Amino acid sequence: MCFKSRAVKTARPFDPMVLRTADAESVPRLAASQLKRLRRIVDAATQLAEKGGFDGVRLRDVAQASQVSLGTLYKYFRSKEDILLFALTEEIEGFERVTAAQPPAGRTALDRLRLFFQRATTSMTRKPHFARAVLRSLACGTPEMAAQVATFHLRITRLTVAALRGTALDLTAPVPSSIGTKREQDAAFILQNVWFASLVGWAGGLHAVHDVVDQVLMAAALMRLGSREG
Repeated sequence: MCFKSRAVKTARPFDPMVLRTADAESVPRLAASQLKRLRRIVDAATQLAEKGGFDGVRLRDVAQASQVSLGTLYKYFRSKEDILLFALTEEIEGFERVTAAQPPAGRTALDRLRLFFQRATTSMTRKPHFARAVLRSLACGTPEMAAQVATFHLRITRLTVAALRGTALDLTAPVPSSIGTKREQDAAFILQNVWFASLVGWAGGLHAVHDVVDQVLMAAALMRLGSREG
């Protein structure tokens, strides 16, 4: 269940995503202090999530830990889901860089998919409480978070296509861009949805973390992806 944070009527003077990704020379000098404040907020929320999961992230506690007022925090983020998904985006970007530098190797598509989803699952679950918090945020279902959730799934789908093809991900291409054939895109879309559903099952205690990859590979086998040689 998604718990919406109490709304505070305040304008959002800038988009944190723009500030984080903007070239240093294009950001006004004032933004340096804003970026530091943003960093403190995200780090505080991440630490609280690592300790107490989703319920452990209270915006008043985040504000106190990051040394900003609650009103100031709302100028940067709409809710705790917003902060947690921002932190997840940073994690995914780091994972993309590592994967682009070291693409999953293997003779067949199934071999490469196994290695890719092992890496992705390890990366996602290495901080279990934080992972459960972001998974709950991804499944929150609020319209405000839809774009961030969609981007997460697009990133994983694109990485999955690269693993299927046995190619390195082009980090210079914009996230909405697609790669591969229609069949590869459809297969990757299905596999990343199975992976996400299995992670939710792990988060809910339905199965162990090592079962996550097994379930994805079962879906890949049923789609007869294992015989595709690279």
